Amino acid sequence: MNTRTRKLVGTIILVAFVCLYALIAMTIAVAKLPDTSALVQLIFFVIAGLIWVLPAGLLIRWMVGPR
Repeated sequence: MNTRTRKLVGTIILVAFVCLYALIAMTIAVAKLPDTSALVQLIFFVIAGLIWVLPAGLLIRWMVGPR
């Protein structure tokens, strides 16, 4: 697979992943966080806001691929 095709496929997967991840994080937040303190909510949203970076970074590394 050439780099151009790999970037196209990776971009489509990345957009779909981020949308799905956001929906899952929001669902968990709505189901579990309404009765918690502001500190717990802050911690959840900080962690949830950073976790997606790891798989996205791996996908981007794959998209660039070997030259």
